[in-house]
Amino acid sequence: MPGRVDAAFAAIDGANAGDPTGKEQRDAELAVSWVRQLRPGASDLLLVAARGHHVRRWEIPRASYPEGRAGYLRWKRDLQAHHATVLAPLVSSAGFDDGEVARVQDIVRKRGLAGASPDPDVQTLEDALCLVFLQTQFADLAARLDDDKMVDILRKSLAKMSADGRASALGIAGVLGSHEQALLQRALGDADES
Repeated sequence: MPGRVDAAFAAIDGANAGDPTGKEQRDAELAVSWVRQLRPGASDLLLVAARGHHVRRWEIPRASYPEGRAGYLRWKRDLQAHHATVLAPLVSSAGFDDGEVARVQDIVRKRGLAGASPDPDVQTLEDALCLVFLQTQFADLAARLDDDKMVDILRKSLAKMSADGRASALGIAGVLGSHEQALLQRALGDADES
């Protein structure tokens, strides 16, 4: 029912209107676009989860957590819970029932990503988010970090992606600068070997 999806998108966009960075709206739209490319005919719930995956993200800044991997992982986990909590009334107000709202929350929390048979919706969202990262943050990050560190970050991101997601990453490589292309190719080679 497209009306519900449009209403949910509008509610999420409204919640993100106060974003001081101005990037959450762009990233939400890109995530939906990637989901549609990766999974033509994606469910309404997956599309809504993609649009709301970082709703009001700025309310929990990374700087409010300790440096290092443990602090980063705790921040990511708390963000997922925050996004799911903020999304619930927005999605409900768009006409989705309690079960549908819970499913959107599970996708945003990435429940079912780990394991031999990941949840297809959660995997598609993960692929889309990694592709948005490559489009919007990769070049800036690569300019700040040494090559080995950047390849390590890329390798970890690519390892979370499906084969279709990695193929789409290769498509992005063609529009990157030569330095970023080389880093991505190096990381893809590492990911294929593992």
